[in-house]
Amino acid sequence: MVDARHGGAAAGTSGLDPAATVADVGEFALIDALTALFDQGEQVLVGPGDDAAVLRIRNGHVVVSTDLLVEGRHFRRDWVPAVDVGHRAAAQNLSDVNAMGGRAHSLTVGMAVPADLPVSWALEFAAGFAEECRAVGASVVGGDLTRGDQLVVAVTVLGSCTVSPVLRSGAEPGDVVALAGRQGWAAGGLAVLGRGFRSPRVLVEAYRRPEPPYDAGPEAAAAGATAMVDVSDGLLSEAAHLARGSAVAIDLRTEALEVPEPLLAVAAATGADPLSFVLGGGDDHALLATFPPGATLPAGFRVIGSVAEGEGITVDGAAYDGVAGWTHF
Repeated sequence: MVDARHGGAAAGTSGLDPAATVADVGEFALIDALTALFDQGEQVLVGPGDDAAVLRIRNGHVVVSTDLLVEGRHFRRDWVPAVDVGHRAAAQNLSDVNAMGGRAHSLTVGMAVPADLPVSWALEFAAGFAEECRAVGASVVGGDLTRGDQLVVAVTVLGSCTVSPVLRSGAEPGDVVALAGRQGWAAGGLAVLGRGFRSPRVLVEAYRRPEPPYDAGPEAAAAGATAMVDVSDGLLSEAAHLARGSAVAIDLRTEALEVPEPLLAVAAATGADPLSFVLGGGDDHALLATFPPGATLPAGFRVIGSVAEGEGITVDGAAYDGVAGWTHF
């Protein structure tokens, strides 16, 4: 098993020259080295190596999601080591299934890579991806590799829900709004990196390698969550998705939001409002969910707002004039 915490470990155990480029070793040798890093779970009947994977689904609902990472848009190699890009690529897809109240079990990975990309980068990316998948017991069952002018990673994840999937459209007036997982940390790390610094390190590490609350989604579904969403593009942005999907109004309360000391330090150094990181920041992959009034919330969830009749998002009962979140265009 590759220890993805140590750079170069994946390349050193692959049999390939870590100093070589992908053009040097060729497509098929690199694919063989990459697939050797991925464990196969009991649900995999046919894994990498055929025209398609074959999976065994015993019960429940099948959940599928796809995401893209584009170098320069979603990550920078000078800011994030390859192993952490792998963790991030897996985490954002695993979290999508988590947000449906399910558990991911299988993924496919497609990569377009420049010819001069070091083999060591590709293998360390795969090692980080595989390690993140092991956190939920998921398997990489296939993918594709091609040459491209820009580094692009495309991931498709499959999972299952043993209860009815939790959608964005089920919130009802009177529900409470609750959050699980850390929020705003990755945004603080991005702000630090954007100014050429590497401290506070805890925020930089949060940006490089998120820690989604993978158990929270199934637990919320079992506890009767009425709606749920992965916080990938910002807390206000995702709350707006819930409000729009459910045709309700959502109000968030700032006194219920946690603003850790490192965020306060970055805000003081940059002149930013510390709440702007929490309200507008993405990439932590926290879970935002609504629950019926009086419901017992699973451990890790904290109430941060309420649902009412109407439409739109407010903060402390008023419109918010700060940055609401990440946009893709």
